[in-house]
Amino acid sequence: TTVCPRISGPGPVLSRISASTSEEDVLCPIPPLPPRPDSRYERIGGRTGTSFLQTLIHLLKGNIGTGLLGLPLAVRNAGLVLGPLSLFAMGIIAVHCMNLLAKCSHHLSAKLNKPFLDYGDAVQYGMENVSWLRRHSIWGRRIVNVFLIITQLGFCCVYFVFLSDNVKQVVEASNGTTMNCHRNQTAVTVPSFDSRLYMLCFLPAIILLVFTPNLKYLAPLSLAANLAMCTSLVLIYFFCLTNIPNHINLPKVGHAKDYPLFFGTAIFAFEGIGVVLPLENKMQKPQSFNMVLYLGMGIVTFLYISLGTIGYITFGEAIGGSVTLNLPNCWMYQIVKLLYCFGIYITFALQFYVPAAILIPPVLSRFSERWELTVDLLIRTALVVFTCVLAILIPQLDLVISLVGSVSSSFLALIFPPLLQILTYHNEGLSPWVIVKNTLISVIGFLGFITGTYISITEIIKRNGRHDNLDVTFFQVQ
Repeated sequence: TTVCPRISGPGPVLSRISASTSEEDVLCPIPPLPPRPDSRYERIGGRTGTSFLQTLIHLLKGNIGTGLLGLPLAVRNAGLVLGPLSLFAMGIIAVHCMNLLAKCSHHLSAKLNKPFLDYGDAVQYGMENVSWLRRHSIWGRRIVNVFLIITQLGFCCVYFVFLSDNVKQVVEASNGTTMNCHRNQTAVTVPSFDSRLYMLCFLPAIILLVFTPNLKYLAPLSLAANLAMCTSLVLIYFFCLTNIPNHINLPKVGHAKDYPLFFGTAIFAFEGIGVVLPLENKMQKPQSFNMVLYLGMGIVTFLYISLGTIGYITFGEAIGGSVTLNLPNCWMYQIVKLLYCFGIYITFALQFYVPAAILIPPVLSRFSERWELTVDLLIRTALVVFTCVLAILIPQLDLVISLVGSVSSSFLALIFPPLLQILTYHNEGLSPWVIVKNTLISVIGFLGFITGTYISITEIIKRNGRHDNLDVTFFQVQ
């Protein structure tokens, strides 16, 4: 994240940012481009765009979050061999779908003489290429917006659960925390609250965070959050690599019934398709974006496979919904948890503005200018409370990640881009092989959506029922 000196003035109302905004978009907005005279991907008008390295950093940031920390459990669900192989295959498919989205957006923007198309624009104008879909093309944008809302609010729910689980663990181990990082236990455990009460404690702080009058004020905090998360990630790798057991006796292939949970967690981790078009549009030399995409996603896929594998090998069947929950209770790794929590807290605001940008403006248009700010803040409060309530209802981190990934990320990352290519090049001699390939990718995504959603909901019901029974038993014993 870069602090933007070019921003001045009070700035627009927060809810008026683009619906498909990346972190760089909200912190460093740039005036729109003039129309492209052709599709050579050249920046027009001498405006300074982002460099190759800056775009690469933003692409990495858009794909590395809580999903990465949940991948060791995902590998356990798939198996020590099948899990990494599946992550590799999913990485290839995800990068291919990102490339398809960028390619279709460029083709349509050049055809329509528009400077830039976001995800919803691309689907809407793609549908207009097919005569029998033309009348309903507006629904393309609406459907994409619905899944963007579900995905981003789902991320926010995951953040609530992540924050509560990690802070709860730090508090409970505070009395027994030592300088010795070779034992993953403490001598004394402090009685603590249920994790759902921690979510309620975080609620006021998060509401105040999303009240930030201008997103440029978050730029320094976002930079600090990125550094904190990067430092934490390095220390997590260090611990895992230095504590791999001598004898590894883990299943090479997991149970078939657990594989949909792997799919949901893995596709949740590949969360960056929403930043592809904004980042490409901001590059000084957009023709280099393919190289950025392949290099960046290659690094991301390597991180996913490596941390997922060594995290599972290090902690085995005891791996938690986030690998941070398995770190030893010594001061260094307690600080690691808190640093990552700080990064997630700041990231909450950036993820939240995407659904806010979609949902709030239509409501504000019904009120006079004097009521706009009040209504805006009330809706933001209601949305944050809504995500908190959902997190309280489903406080299991691994299942929330899997459910969000299965329900919404599968559509945005796997199902829509291949179908968009078929729509975009409908009348331009698309080969049968491409149609078969794209159909297959979309079918795989849809099967993952069906099975992942079903298994996640089933496990949520099962665990909540077991948790309620434990609560009743505990109450009777007391």
